[in-house]
Amino acid sequence: MKGKALEVLKKVFGYQDFRPMQEEIVLSVAEGKDTLALLPTGGGKSLCFQVPGLMQEGVCLVISPLIALMRDQVDNLKKKGINAVAVYSGMRKREIDTLLDNCVYGDVKFLYVSPERLQTELFIARFKKMKVSFIAVDEAHCISQWGYDFRPPYLQIAKLREIHPDLSFVALTASATLEVRKDILEKLELKKPQVFVQSFARPNLSFVVREAENKLEKAVDILKKVPGAAIIYARNRKGTKDISDHLNRLGISATFYHAGLEGNVRASRQADWITGRQRVIVATNAFGMGIDKPDVRLVLHVDLPENLENYYQEAGRAGRDGKKSYAVLIHQVIDRQRLLEKAEKSYPPIELIKRVYQCLANFFRLAVGSSQMSSFDFDIHAFAKTYQLDPLLTYNALKVLEEESLILLSESIHSPSSLHILVQTTQLYDTQIRYERLDPLIKLLLRMYGGELFASYVTISESKLASVLGLTELAVEKLLLQLDELGVMAYHPRKNKPQVTFLTARMDAGKLPLDIKRIASRREQAIQKAKHMVEYAINGQLCRTLQLLCYFGEDSEQTCGNCDVCLKNKKLGGEFERRKVIREKFLKTLDGGMAFSMMKLLEVAGLKQDLDTVEELRCMEDEDLIETGKDGLIKKKLNELH
Repeated sequence: MKGKALEVLKKVFGYQDFRPMQEEIVLSVAEGKDTLALLPTGGGKSLCFQVPGLMQEGVCLVISPLIALMRDQVDNLKKKGINAVAVYSGMRKREIDTLLDNCVYGDVKFLYVSPERLQTELFIARFKKMKVSFIAVDEAHCISQWGYDFRPPYLQIAKLREIHPDLSFVALTASATLEVRKDILEKLELKKPQVFVQSFARPNLSFVVREAENKLEKAVDILKKVPGAAIIYARNRKGTKDISDHLNRLGISATFYHAGLEGNVRASRQADWITGRQRVIVATNAFGMGIDKPDVRLVLHVDLPENLENYYQEAGRAGRDGKKSYAVLIHQVIDRQRLLEKAEKSYPPIELIKRVYQCLANFFRLAVGSSQMSSFDFDIHAFAKTYQLDPLLTYNALKVLEEESLILLSESIHSPSSLHILVQTTQLYDTQIRYERLDPLIKLLLRMYGGELFASYVTISESKLASVLGLTELAVEKLLLQLDELGVMAYHPRKNKPQVTFLTARMDAGKLPLDIKRIASRREQAIQKAKHMVEYAINGQLCRTLQLLCYFGEDSEQTCGNCDVCLKNKKLGGEFERRKVIREKFLKTLDGGMAFSMMKLLEVAGLKQDLDTVEELRCMEDEDLIETGKDGLIKKKLNELH
């Protein structure tokens, strides 16, 4: 078993050996055991299910809430020649139908599914027919109401056991407290689970906190001291651009990244940073998931994250290669106040939540009882402006509606155009004869993408097609839409906008089944998590690593030795040792009733005149160890036995 796992690791992924704990997790999963794996950011969680998935027959079902991460993993697997597909909100029913059919009758090895899709009739009907190897639950902390990112559809995952009772589960997460771990085990109904928890300590990562009046000035100072690739996390989109512009003016190459940028722009900027063409990327927390850049030397936060889970994950993107790196948090008093106020507002009043739901239904003109599992492009700023709503409270209300399993709010992701031929070759030929203007495009599609178009959805590029055909991109899009309308091909144009999906049929806003008690509890949790974040920022007495370990329920008394607190304590300890040596030299020189002027005492004792020596003399006098006579000479006090 171990030999086979290593063979897959080397042949498919190009690694010579597993990282710490990966091998044990892979073998546990491959042996069909229910498994819980906690690997900090950069620990290589995806390989823990991808390797055993390739070792076994059938489809590995991967459940993940992060659409962008699903797409990245599917694309990476396809580049390695592995057949992987993803089903998530915003896809058309016929596209989902085709992909799931391929999982039943084709050679798909990995099926990535967003959790809200698990209980749909379409998915369940196909899942019953699938030969599934095991189920991987990524971001498993989302199953817990004690967690920082609770997702109610995760509570439905265990029901899949009713369809395939013998299936094993592997649950993976990068950050989970003891309460959350217990919840994962219970809610997923893991049987005799193998639990693997890698220490949250990162020996090569120096955690540093700085309070600064001018945060940007301090950030620049740190960037000058720490060479190499860096990520700067900022609270809002405008801040990312402002900081990036400032760094470029100072000669520090930087770019910025946030979910509001066009997909191709985000991809280009991410590539520039990964390849080193840009040293710094300034981003909101939309950046980082699935990024494989091991040589990040610095992750710098200029705003306080909402909680320690988020901070630990984001900071952990530094130093994945095991080399010395830094995670620096810069803050001000006002940041701490704002974070606590933001937590207070994170769960708005019930009446506002109902009002936002009603406005949402009006915005898309949805009738009561309609639009279940329907997705719509969504501009929250235009929405809030239309109904004169506060943008932050509106966003928070939408997140509550998401936690209540009523809607799903997807951040802006780049979904490229895709195409699938729906008819047989004879019907396609008839179309070419009947519609002469479509013939060149059909021929080009077959030449560029081949027979795969008949089997499944294929990612296409309208710009490439336009270039070869000598047409405008808009003209190509119109031709593709015509093929779609004729029912010859299914054409899904690219998407770059955020989306909102109604998970249930549209309800009467006044009768929304909101769990008021749970919402109040979640609000209190958000406040407590914000307080823990603030406490971390202001606690300059306890080792930063020990603070994080304690929060995540890991017992340790071993300080890291390289955070700002440990280094400060070392310095103070060094000063104490030096002062101790100074004192001993003074006392030895004054033995036998000797008396000296201060300058002569320093000379005889072999000490320099500096702040430490002068301060130590003052302290010794305060402690009645020495005295200065009327003649100005220093000597030991007679009542002391030294």
